[in-house]
Amino acid sequence: MLSFIVLLPLLVCATLLFMPHHQVKLFKIATLFTTAAQLLASCWAYFKFETGKKTVTISQEAAYQLVEKLEWIRLDLGSFGQLSIDYFIGVDGVSISMILLSAIVMFMGAIASWNIQQKQKGYFLLYLLLSSSVPGCFVALDFFLFYLFFEFMLLPMYFLIGIWGGVRREYASIKFFIYTLVGSLFILVVMIALYNATIDPAKTAVQLKLANETSQVTPEMVANVQQQLASNGIAAKDQVHTFSMLHMMDQSNYVANAAIGVKSSASWWGYSLRFWAFLALFIGFAIKLPVVPVHTWLPDAHVEAPTAISVVLAGILLKVGGYGLIRIAYSIFPDMALSFAVITGFLGMLSIIYGALNALAMTDLKKMIAYSSVSHMGFVLIGLASFTAEGINGAVFQMFSHGILSALLFLLVGVLYDRTHDRSIGNYRGLLSKMPYYGVFVMIGFFASLGLPGFSGFIGELFTILGGFASPYLPVWIVVVSTFGIVLGAAYFLWTLQRMFLGKYWVKNDLEWSPQLQNLTPREWVMLVSLSLIALITGIFPGLLFQPLTDTVNELVNHLTTFMK
Repeated sequence: MLSFIVLLPLLVCATLLFMPHHQVKLFKIATLFTTAAQLLASCWAYFKFETGKKTVTISQEAAYQLVEKLEWIRLDLGSFGQLSIDYFIGVDGVSISMILLSAIVMFMGAIASWNIQQKQKGYFLLYLLLSSSVPGCFVALDFFLFYLFFEFMLLPMYFLIGIWGGVRREYASIKFFIYTLVGSLFILVVMIALYNATIDPAKTAVQLKLANETSQVTPEMVANVQQQLASNGIAAKDQVHTFSMLHMMDQSNYVANAAIGVKSSASWWGYSLRFWAFLALFIGFAIKLPVVPVHTWLPDAHVEAPTAISVVLAGILLKVGGYGLIRIAYSIFPDMALSFAVITGFLGMLSIIYGALNALAMTDLKKMIAYSSVSHMGFVLIGLASFTAEGINGAVFQMFSHGILSALLFLLVGVLYDRTHDRSIGNYRGLLSKMPYYGVFVMIGFFASLGLPGFSGFIGELFTILGGFASPYLPVWIVVVSTFGIVLGAAYFLWTLQRMFLGKYWVKNDLEWSPQLQNLTPREWVMLVSLSLIALITGIFPGLLFQPLTDTVNELVNHLTTFMK
């Protein structure tokens, strides 16, 4: 099922590649049905996900469901040992929620893309590539596979912004590309270091002739291999090195002289190499999240991107940064994550306040929402820095909630921009009297985003703040100042609502714009109603998300704290 979700868009893309350019409707319908099939498959996987099972450590394959694993690349490197890369995918409570989010947002983006007028074939082919690479990041359990999907997102997004974007699209797309590429290079360096340090104990057991194939390897054989590895008793040529994230989470699978192992004394500029490895991963994923001060690509990309791509960018791509921190940085380097807890919390606080103050100063509606995304994603860092079950549950819930609400907000901007081609807040007054249904959806989006109880935004922010106050690692003042960001969020959303939608109706170009300001089309109704209902349902029944999350997050917290002991 996971392979179906990831590979279906690639198969459809390969088929459409040979279709003539003038078959515009075919490209649109194929993209819509492909993302709909992904959504149905993701819903099936989500509701088939078993909860309440006996938990095992996150470094064991049994902790993951819907697992698919087969050997992809195997090379004999002589005295350097064996290289092993697997097609290894699976989900736990964190990734299954992200898979569902990506399917919802990609489907909404496909509907929003219906009014693309130029170079439709290229647009929808690139959109399908994006529909494949995004869920691939969330299901990959092999670091090499994750990195392929992570990098593969870069290419379609660059062209989707650079060709179909606004006036300064070239600048925005190049800035997005360079920032993300720099972050990817940091991640690449650490991935190579981890590969050199980690072995696959089961495949190494086969290499040592302890078993004929990996299915015959017993836990006792694995323990035997790990004991020999610790005593430097396995020759380099017999070591099967791996990119498996699960093996990287277990220090027993690290070679005795690994430079980034826990017991290593290797250092650079007075800090251990393990410290630098975590820092590199943190920077790489912080750029994607994004975190102040490496956030400046985001407002430019949002402003210039077409509506559907802004929806995907804010709704999903930012979440890859948060997911990467949880799945890779925290799970593989929990000791370093703890040492960075105060810094992580401070950067979260800085993002919350700085993003909110910038949003308050914006005159462009899309840029205001872009900076609000920077602010809201800061709560994810607060939750992660808390090292508590409440905080990490809240961080994942906040990622899901923000994905839905940011998609809703950017679609609302797109509705207005499609009619007037203007996003300036000061050019509108009293829109509620002219477009009442549109105004209602704007109020839903704004109130849900500022954390009104009953909507998902309230639950995400509440649990991250609860986790922050319960944390023994975060100073209270960081959490208190972060809470003030909720007040600033209410300020910029309510001020924008008051300026644009309340009072006597007025628009800058009355004769040109007024005839266009009609109520919503059926396509717009479908998108806005769907996302509003999801925000409302998950806000009233947060257990729908927390239920699959609980076991995974509890085991993650156990992994972090046990490792530190």
